[in-house]
Amino acid sequence: MFVGCRLLSFVVVDVRSFHFHLAMRQSGGRMSVWCWLLIPCLFTSSSAHNDFFTSIGQMSDLLFTEKDLVSSLKDYIRAEEDKLEQIKKWADKLDVLSSAATQDPEGFLGHPVNAFKLMKRLNTEWGELESLVLTDMSDVFISNLTIQRQHFPNDDDQIGAAKALMRLQDTYQLDTSSISSGQLPGLSSLDSHRTTLTVDDCFDLGKVAYLEADYYHTELWMVQALNQLEQGEVSTAVDTVTILDYLSYSVYQQGALQQALHFTRRLLELDPTHQRAIGNLKYFKYQLSKQKKVEQGEAKRQRQESRVQANDYLPERKTYEQLCRGEGVRMSPRRQSRLLCRYHDNNHHPRYVIGPVKEEDEWDRPRIVRYHDIVSDKEMEKVKELAKPRLRRATVHDPQTGKLTTAHYRVSKSAWLGAFEHPVVETINQRIEDITGLDITTAEELQVANYGVGGQYEPHFDFGRKDEPDAFEELGTGNRIATWLLYMSDVAAGGATVFTDVGAAVQPKKGSAVFWYNLYLSGEGDYRTRHAACPVLVGNKWVSNKWIHERGQEFRRRCGLQETD
Repeated sequence: MFVGCRLLSFVVVDVRSFHFHLAMRQSGGRMSVWCWLLIPCLFTSSSAHNDFFTSIGQMSDLLFTEKDLVSSLKDYIRAEEDKLEQIKKWADKLDVLSSAATQDPEGFLGHPVNAFKLMKRLNTEWGELESLVLTDMSDVFISNLTIQRQHFPNDDDQIGAAKALMRLQDTYQLDTSSISSGQLPGLSSLDSHRTTLTVDDCFDLGKVAYLEADYYHTELWMVQALNQLEQGEVSTAVDTVTILDYLSYSVYQQGALQQALHFTRRLLELDPTHQRAIGNLKYFKYQLSKQKKVEQGEAKRQRQESRVQANDYLPERKTYEQLCRGEGVRMSPRRQSRLLCRYHDNNHHPRYVIGPVKEEDEWDRPRIVRYHDIVSDKEMEKVKELAKPRLRRATVHDPQTGKLTTAHYRVSKSAWLGAFEHPVVETINQRIEDITGLDITTAEELQVANYGVGGQYEPHFDFGRKDEPDAFEELGTGNRIATWLLYMSDVAAGGATVFTDVGAAVQPKKGSAVFWYNLYLSGEGDYRTRHAACPVLVGNKWVSNKWIHERGQEFRRRCGLQETD
């Protein structure tokens, strides 16, 4: 038996029986009213127009037909009452949840589990509710719901949110039980936004991984679903047999034949007639007989490598994830002691002679500085307000085509704001010029970005490299000489800006901005500035950045005479 075809198993049943059981299953054990009402109609239609009134005997048969109709009508009423009770409970639960969530939407969605469950509810559960109500009703609510569903998240959104949870799981080394129970770093046990995953949620996460051939995460989430089911949690969509079926195949794909055999035997104890499991049991035994000489640790090594093969597509991924967790920062105490704080007036700039800004060294090589309290809360809120309606999926520059495109390694939405759009944007631009001393007339517009669930931007350079000489040709302003990054929110956990080449990590701090040069004085790119935005674990991350270009800086930051300058 070819176990790879896990889902290619068919059962031939009598069509009438199949339709009957399907109707029963869809109605939760109660046949839909239409099915119940159809049965007496089938009996009476054959004798329609047979002049019942001419025969008492035949008319007596109608009494029994009517009795059946009354009985089915009562069944229908009970079914409708049960259905309405289900809908009422669901509505009450959602009412409490949405009331709490809308009091602090960004805080609520800052918890990645809340974001995932929102995607799932709108994409899947509201559709199921619509189907339930549509069974026997058609009113304003259904019309409104049908129209609104056009704007709901789709399958891609739900899958994307699931993948984001797994990305957070890997980056921050979280176990499935912590995520499922909502116990994430940065959240207290009494946090009002804490939420949990059900058995069905865990199963759905495992299934997303399975469909992506990510058997490492399939196993983790199917085990979590199984544990919760065995602890007494009730599931309406999945049973132990189904979970064990996925589990046995996922661990087999990772080379753990002994464990695959174990799960298959457990499955057959519950369902001895499961044909695929029977075939897999024989197959796994056969494979094990061929591997008697293989060391016990070999399968474990293969399983550990499976995640590396699936996810380690960047050379510095290990460094990137360590820095995101606050590990591996390469700054000795001696170097640390040389980092200073000071008041900065940019050589007695008229605007800052009396009120200089607070400048702090974040890193020495390359030099990264942070300016504290650089914008007010009112200014930041106005920038968010301007950007929010225009947020679109953030893009990256494709060196092959020279065009902007979306990418799996940049998960955020962004908008561009020109100085002409509002005085606050012009004020921020002027402030950047005054503090850095650079000409911002050739800079790009202010880019505002908001990161969603698991939002990140994996390691990249801001400047154009030699292998992509036309990166900014259309702008006609030269390469990106410097980057100004303004944090417009605090982040409870995750979301750091890390520099993978030098081992630096800069934490978001609302109202502060970090600044660094991407190019040496010679105009050559500084490859030490390769950086990344870590996934947001808990919270909501808002940033805005200004990319400053070479043109206009000829007399403000003079070129060096040596290539190494």
